[in-house]
Amino acid sequence: MDKKEPQKAKLSVLVVEDHFINQELMKEMLDRLNCSVDTAQNGQEALHQIDVKNYDIIFMDLQMPEMDGFEATREIRKKGHGKSSVPIIALTANAMQGDRGKCLEAGMDDYLSKPFEVRDIEAILNKYFPH
Repeated sequence: MDKKEPQKAKLSVLVVEDHFINQELMKEMLDRLNCSVDTAQNGQEALHQIDVKNYDIIFMDLQMPEMDGFEATREIRKKGHGKSSVPIIALTANAMQGDRGKCLEAGMDDYLSKPFEVRDIEAILNKYFPH
């Protein structure tokens, strides 16, 4: 009888990103890492999705119309019922000095600078969800 490793449950991931191409790239990378992915175009949309579904982790762009990633993160952290503790990872193209501090101050847990690769996302997932 073959001993198969138990299949790990898919992580439920929300990608908050206003650029469609970046959404699709993230979705493709996360699909390859066996994640179930939803997307939101801005912080306001993300807040709505978080109200109706529980996510294991959120990847949050910083600069978006309507509500940016900083404001959206602060709003998520105010929520109750366990939703306030979901890991939020900042995604930014402007890796400027002080950005990491601003992200952590807003309540984000970690930070990825664009461009990044599948292995960078995998490292984040392994950090927050070790085998």
